[in-house]
Amino acid sequence: MFSYRHAFHAGNHADVLKHMVLIATLDHMLEKETALTVVDTHAGAGLYRLDGDYAGTSGEAAEGVLRLVTDPKAPPAPAPAPATTAAAKKAAKEAEAPLADALARYLEVIHDFNAKGGARVYPGSPFIVQHLLRDHDRLKLFELHPTDSRTLTANIAQLEAGRQIAVLHEDGFGSATKFLPPPSRRALVLMDPSYELKTDYGRVLDFAAEALKRFATGTYAVWYPIIPRPEAHDLPRRLKTLATKAGKSSLNVTLTVKSSKITTAPSGETRRPGLPASGMFLINPPYTLKPLLEAALPQLVQKLGQDRNAGFTVEAAG
Repeated sequence: MFSYRHAFHAGNHADVLKHMVLIATLDHMLEKETALTVVDTHAGAGLYRLDGDYAGTSGEAAEGVLRLVTDPKAPPAPAPAPATTAAAKKAAKEAEAPLADALARYLEVIHDFNAKGGARVYPGSPFIVQHLLRDHDRLKLFELHPTDSRTLTANIAQLEAGRQIAVLHEDGFGSATKFLPPPSRRALVLMDPSYELKTDYGRVLDFAAEALKRFATGTYAVWYPIIPRPEAHDLPRRLKTLATKAGKSSLNVTLTVKSSKITTAPSGETRRPGLPASGMFLINPPYTLKPLLEAALPQLVQKLGQDRNAGFTVEAAG
């Protein structure tokens, strides 16, 4: 039950998508002066070293955030060869285009944690949220993994944030609804379990349904993997049905970076692709989010795509 550690996956393409969407959502919600409560049902350790043992072992950040940042200690990249085909010229033009606002804002936040450049430190959702919140906002963090919960508590303690942040060593799916609705009646709830257990898919739906009953005007954000598993493909469809029945708007965005096919090497070794794609599903999303992501996701595909299967979708309803 406790084998999953997000430290192995910190800064990968799924984190880039999740945190870009999270930042864009928060930026809009924080435009109102009224206090905001953010609930993170699966907070993880909160802060990660990409040059540490965990992230270094998996190397996933190399295909994610590290493709997007510039390391001042890295040797300069060689000058690109002149574009000779229409496709090459199009790719070169896209590479030279200014960054879309949502992507530029994501990289700005990453830079705030890496003043010397690069991305040796990667902030998880708890630190990204705390970095953006104002003094009168509140953050509720749930983490059940015993090691990650201790690390999260120690990391958060360094912020000296006092009562602004509560760290709870509890099952977020079982306990987080106790904070809904918050006194200010404004909240963002982030659900991003590991989906290591198949039951996580059903628990996301059950939690979202209960949360909407308690607090129908809250904003709910669900990260999910796109993998060859029926539950993974059913989840966004069932979340859309849930939102529609509740009379709420929704937004589903996906980012695919490579094929999901299992291949066989010349040696006969089976090669599994790892996580090829992921999505973010939001109920009651900010109206500003869809155009921001429609501008940013093509750039993410261009920068993070690993083969011709790379792509994105943006689907709004309600």
